[in-house]
Amino acid sequence: MRGEQLARQWRILRTIESRSQGVTVAELAAEEDCHPRTVWRDLAAIQEAGFPLYSEKDGRESRWSFVDGYTFHLPVPFTVTELMSLYFYRDILTIFKDTVFYESLNELFRKVKSTLPQEGLSYLERIEQTFHIGFKPHKDYSGFKEVIAQINEAVVKHRIIEMRYYSMSAKRESTRKVDPYRIWFFNGTLYLIGWCHVHDEIRMFVLDRIRLLHVTKDPFIPPDDFDLASYLRDSFGVIRTDPERVVIRFDSSLYRFLKENIWHPSQVFDKDEAGNVLLTIEVGGLSEVMSWVLGFGRQAEVLEPEHLRNAVAEEARTIVGKYEGRASSSHDRTQTPIADKHW
Repeated sequence: MRGEQLARQWRILRTIESRSQGVTVAELAAEEDCHPRTVWRDLAAIQEAGFPLYSEKDGRESRWSFVDGYTFHLPVPFTVTELMSLYFYRDILTIFKDTVFYESLNELFRKVKSTLPQEGLSYLERIEQTFHIGFKPHKDYSGFKEVIAQINEAVVKHRIIEMRYYSMSAKRESTRKVDPYRIWFFNGTLYLIGWCHVHDEIRMFVLDRIRLLHVTKDPFIPPDDFDLASYLRDSFGVIRTDPERVVIRFDSSLYRFLKENIWHPSQVFDKDEAGNVLLTIEVGGLSEVMSWVLGFGRQAEVLEPEHLRNAVAEEARTIVGKYEGRASSSHDRTQTPIADKHW
């Protein structure tokens, strides 16, 4: 409840900030889909936090605005709530502690904090008690400070890099020459995406598997037609293969949880005659899809394609094999049920 209230008050602040002619309580109530009394309470709370609001009669209604000149002392083109938002999301930095990203952004946040008016800082303290950004799991990049800094410079200056890279699939190190296009952060891991001179194609490299790195003076010209979103569009995670049509049946109890998330841009939901959820996606990287499906246990079943269904079945049999023989020896013990997952 408190989180909803603070979020609504934040939106009201942004609305007032964006309306040079002010805004009425009725307009705010309509935009927030709430009762006018709720807006009145929110306005009182915002004023109590120290924001200089005032109201001026406009016919039968009053229009609410900030006092004249309130935003003039802020650095153009930022508004108070924009600066507050920037400072608020500093939680994300903890992932990049002891890296060039952390140092630079931490200094930026320090400057933002010094720029915010006292009422803005006070309001942030209230919100911080409600909202927190966390990442689990994620890698510790403190030992890759120099590597990250050098790659970032190579990307910006368009310099070819040479590196000694460990391939998890090949289980060995090899020397690569790469045109670095982008640094991409996904699921707690940093990746380097660029043109691999050895394989003569765009490849993705796990940044913490780089053993040695040298930024050359040789320039490269980034292709105009490279688009990161398009490059990653068909992937379920990080593995890129030709997309295939995948159909998965989930128990009906998972409907709301599944619908609340975007698992892939191509996702389409439907229901079968029994009320079970059918998810259809056009996606590559089916080994990642298999791992994801297995995480749902008996609540998910792959229907298509057949080779993915067979792979999941084989993996499930292997898992069962690891536990066979233990169940019979534990019948005489008190069984502790596994707690249900709260989706």
